[in-house]
Amino acid sequence: MKKNILYLSIAVIIGLIGGYLIFGNSSDSSNQKITEVHDHSEDSTNEMWTCSMHPQIMQQEPGDCPICGMELIPAEASSEGLLANQIQMTENAMALANIETTIVGNLMEGNDDGVISLSGKIATNEENNAIQASYFDGRLEKLNVSFEGQVVKRGQLLATIYSPNLVAAQQELITATSLKQSQPALYKAVRNKLKLWKLSASQIDNIESTGEVRENFPLYATVSGTVAMVMAAEGDYLKQGQPILKVSNLNSVWAEFDAYENQISQFKKGQKIKVATSAYPKKEFDAVISFIDPVLNSSTRTVTVRSTLKNNENLFKPGMFVSGKIKGTAQSAEESLNIPASAVLWTGERSLVYVKPNPNRPVFEMREVTVGLRNGDNFTVVSGLENGEEIVTNGTFTVDAAAQLQGKKSMMNKSGEKTMTGHEGHLGMQGDSENKSDAISTMKMKLPMAFQTAFQAALKPYFKMGDAFVASDASQVSALAKTVLAKMKAIEVGGLGKMEKSHLSKSIAMLDAISSSSDLEKQRAQLVVLNENTVALAMNIKSPTETLYVQKCPMANGNKGAIWLSTEKEIKNPYYGDDMLTCGSVIDSLK
Repeated sequence: MKKNILYLSIAVIIGLIGGYLIFGNSSDSSNQKITEVHDHSEDSTNEMWTCSMHPQIMQQEPGDCPICGMELIPAEASSEGLLANQIQMTENAMALANIETTIVGNLMEGNDDGVISLSGKIATNEENNAIQASYFDGRLEKLNVSFEGQVVKRGQLLATIYSPNLVAAQQELITATSLKQSQPALYKAVRNKLKLWKLSASQIDNIESTGEVRENFPLYATVSGTVAMVMAAEGDYLKQGQPILKVSNLNSVWAEFDAYENQISQFKKGQKIKVATSAYPKKEFDAVISFIDPVLNSSTRTVTVRSTLKNNENLFKPGMFVSGKIKGTAQSAEESLNIPASAVLWTGERSLVYVKPNPNRPVFEMREVTVGLRNGDNFTVVSGLENGEEIVTNGTFTVDAAAQLQGKKSMMNKSGEKTMTGHEGHLGMQGDSENKSDAISTMKMKLPMAFQTAFQAALKPYFKMGDAFVASDASQVSALAKTVLAKMKAIEVGGLGKMEKSHLSKSIAMLDAISSSSDLEKQRAQLVVLNENTVALAMNIKSPTETLYVQKCPMANGNKGAIWLSTEKEIKNPYYGDDMLTCGSVIDSLK
């Protein structure tokens, strides 16, 4: 009996253990599966990571951006409640991209209402120019005034000329002097002949009284001024009337300004204008508009607006850069809205801004606007915005790139179909994870040969502008940017696709901004965008006239890196100049 009870107890224990092993494991397995499913669900919401500067980068794990090396941030999980033309960004992405917004209507506080800023340079007053010419045939024996900039005074000895005709005329006068009483008409005719050759009465009287013939005859200045051009050299054989010197009287000079086509209606003769120059930063000079060129320059789309400045103290030098401020005749600032030029994206046909409709949400929407006059660093808005609206004024290109990647309407994508951005398509810096060697990848473009020829012509002053950036000369940068701008605007766009036109229009917009600014830091920030678009076009030139090197500085553009184009392999950094002249490397070339 005891044995039976023992066997029964053992069987019960074995059964309990077996049941636990079977059902317990199943339950644990079930719970584990549920937990795994739950954990996977949680991971799936945070599995994508992106770069704030290059939103085309999408990775399942955190890390660094393969393009710029910045730390990746979580991608936006949802875009619910957005309109078709709206995009949403994270607060972190906005901070890293340095996106800034401004309320429309509060942009011009502290500025003079309706004041238009113009840039120009000092030129000689052509009304005061004079030509010192030879009044008889002869050989230039000696030239006493031989270089430009030399000051001459009326009556000063300029040159000595040997003239056979003048020798004969002197002999005629000596002979006619003896016949003065018997043939007064002949005597008077000979004297008048010498007067017409610009000999003075005292010179003629001296010949008559001494009876001596001078072979080398002196030539005296008939006006006072500064030598603008030497037009002859010693030993030259001169014809009657041939110029020897061009002399400018600099007691008054012209200040000539370039006014854009859409500004012409703002100016009229007699308007007051204040002129300033970097040579005398604390002085302003009052003048009035004396001339408005009736012919528009077809290449630059500008007209010349001129004022005359007194220069008795010799403060102004021809060629000196000046700026002018003038109150326009159009509507006052109270009747118009003004926005920073940095807020506007140009496509060639449209002007776009990004509006922040809700101040409490990082949501932006593209808005097409019509702009009018440019007043310094601001544009007047004709339509498309209302007073009090908030717009993006810094980082506009970054917001537009995000819109393109999300398939929204953008400056390159009017219909809203998803397109590749500049960084994704043609300027992405790629490299393997081990050595991260730099190379530049370009999207194929179709550039007509006429475009390639004109574009390469524009690159010549572009390289000079790069040298001015290296020298940190803001005024020279501005002047050369105007030259490049004129050549870029003159390029025919026939046969170009949408992408090619976009690169050209962005380049023109940046050149316009650089030429209108005297702030070197702003110019260098605009150079970053200019180079991205210029390099993209240059890399599609089939037969460049010279080897082109694409160079990159990883520290420029706030450590995000920036590229530029050069004809020299040696690094000369335009973003830092002498501070870090050799910072950078060659990442690609076109031979």
